[in-house]
Amino acid sequence: MFHRVFQLSSSVGQTTVLRFLVSKHHQRDMHCRKIMYEEYGDPMKVANLVEDTLPDKLDEKQVLVKMIVAPVNPADINTIQGVYPVKPPLPTTGGFEGIGDVVAVGSCVTNLVPGDRVIPDGATGTWCTAGVFDSEQLRKVSKDTDVYALSGISSNPCTAYRMLHDFVSLNKNDVIIQNGANSACGQNVIQLANIFGYISINIIRNRPEPDLENLKNHLKSLGASYILTEEELRTTDLFKSGFLPKPRLGINNIGGKSSTEVLRTLNNGGVMVTYGGMSKQPVIVPTASFIFKDIQLRGFWMTRWRKENAHTNQYDQMYDELIQFMKNGKLIAPAHKTLPLDSFQEALENTVTSKGFIGHKYFLNLQQ
Repeated sequence: MFHRVFQLSSSVGQTTVLRFLVSKHHQRDMHCRKIMYEEYGDPMKVANLVEDTLPDKLDEKQVLVKMIVAPVNPADINTIQGVYPVKPPLPTTGGFEGIGDVVAVGSCVTNLVPGDRVIPDGATGTWCTAGVFDSEQLRKVSKDTDVYALSGISSNPCTAYRMLHDFVSLNKNDVIIQNGANSACGQNVIQLANIFGYISINIIRNRPEPDLENLKNHLKSLGASYILTEEELRTTDLFKSGFLPKPRLGINNIGGKSSTEVLRTLNNGGVMVTYGGMSKQPVIVPTASFIFKDIQLRGFWMTRWRKENAHTNQYDQMYDELIQFMKNGKLIAPAHKTLPLDSFQEALENTVTSKGFIGHKYFLNLQQ
């Protein structure tokens, strides 16, 4: 038994030096903090910050990871509430996404070594200062890429990528339209559409000035072609005048009247893909859209796609492209606010109640 010192640096917080008692496959005296819940329900009531001791010994395929940051997503909230299709066995640690550095590996782990930077790829329980994960559920990533962008790659960037690839065969200068354009996924749709050469029509909800102008300017900086409020969409002549061809692809994150207005803009044979329902209202489709325009309605859930396509060339190609876009600065993290783990309740509460108006995504700094 001997002392080994691991020094981990991150772009958030100060450098942290950890000291463990380590043998080749054995760890002792290491504690972590994590956000746990023992029952489903109101996140503000059932989620708690606890201190725990990590296992003394790693199994053959396990990896010990010191976490850096982790995003808080609506899906995380819905999981704690018990209304999400994925229901981890209780008690459990929250969080589906994050990024960290490998501290130690089990005896049969061949894809990772201590010091590697990794993101979870299908793993859960990322809201912790350190955690033990299955090596097959971790993906090595570059250390020279923004941790905020990388830590959220598996949900919003992947969802945006797939919706732009899998439903309509788009060509350069084709038009797409989306509502909820200021959401985390919406911001990824804007950036990827710009990278791929598509014209994007981006719908947001009205809000008082100067917030509206500030939001429009931010979305323009990401590459948005056009930005309209829901009211402006109802009166625009962009399509009626022939200035722009009607969109072939619509992306819906809102539902209700907003999704109906998106449908009305689509070209004959157009497809609307729904990946969210922020209004909690059903998608309402005019009968004429089905009969006379042959509009198609599709749904997309990244978790299902991942289960069906994990470990395929298509899956790896998507990650490789997205990581390269992040590395060269073409795909950046959404506007965000970072909080220490002690302030996790603020992140949970605002993610529950924001309804898309808060203007930024929350990340937990797991180094503080």
